[in-house]
Amino acid sequence: MAVLTADDPARTVSAVAAAVWYPSHTEAEPRVLRWARDTHAELRRQAADGVPGVVDRATRMWLRRPYAGPPWWADACGDLVAEPASPPYTALLRFTAPTVTMTRYLPWLYRQVAADGGRIVRRALDRLGDAHEFAPTVVNATGLAAGRLAADPAVHPVRGHVVLVANPGLTVSVRDEDDPAGLTYVHPRERDVVLGGTYQVGVGHTRPDPETAAAIRRRCVALVPGLADAPVLGERIGLRPARHGGPRVERDRSDGRLVHAYGHGGSGVTLSWGCAAEVADLALS
Repeated sequence: MAVLTADDPARTVSAVAAAVWYPSHTEAEPRVLRWARDTHAELRRQAADGVPGVVDRATRMWLRRPYAGPPWWADACGDLVAEPASPPYTALLRFTAPTVTMTRYLPWLYRQVAADGGRIVRRALDRLGDAHEFAPTVVNATGLAAGRLAADPAVHPVRGHVVLVANPGLTVSVRDEDDPAGLTYVHPRERDVVLGGTYQVGVGHTRPDPETAAAIRRRCVALVPGLADAPVLGERIGLRPARHGGPRVERDRSDGRLVHAYGHGGSGVTLSWGCAAEVADLALS
């Protein structure tokens, strides 16, 4: 088994991600719900087993739109409770969401590959077929590069921008995705807090934007006032690998030894383990 990567894991978009379980900008369909449910269960198991970087977090999600019942993904987390809320909010959802500090988790994944006899190969590909040099069956999990390698025009970037601040003692994740000023979330980790964010469809650059960073911090402080004096530690910008029509997970029609697995957008961690199980079945069948 070999994992081909053009970049060191620490330089990938995965290392930038807030990496919180939540089906963000994901269509409600049975396959996606299954992936989300299975991933939630696996990450909670990993948290209980002490896997580096994986922590269960109590989560509060404030809603501003009319509340019409539990969201489609409620069954995947299993413990969602809705409560009344005061304006400008219409409801408060409480649930448990595993969170992952990717700078600790990616090295752990690297070690799992090595422990199973696999190897990490630093190599960029010009053609997917070139990967057959390393294995008879190839899984195309190339993210944004799949647009070029799989000739898929539906693949597009979604720019994400987060600000990192020192953790003043927060343990609960908080979201307000309906904030008219912009997407807002506060995700505490062991040593810092991830403040977000942006979801800029089609924006393909990672240049810093001080105005955006300042706006993110203002929204997050308004949501969680305890962050007002938290020192800023830095910011991270990455490009989510999204796809119009949702993730492509299937065996290639022209090359039966090729399995596609890309286009998960901002739900990579949320769908990861459940999707990986399906991909493994396709690759081994």
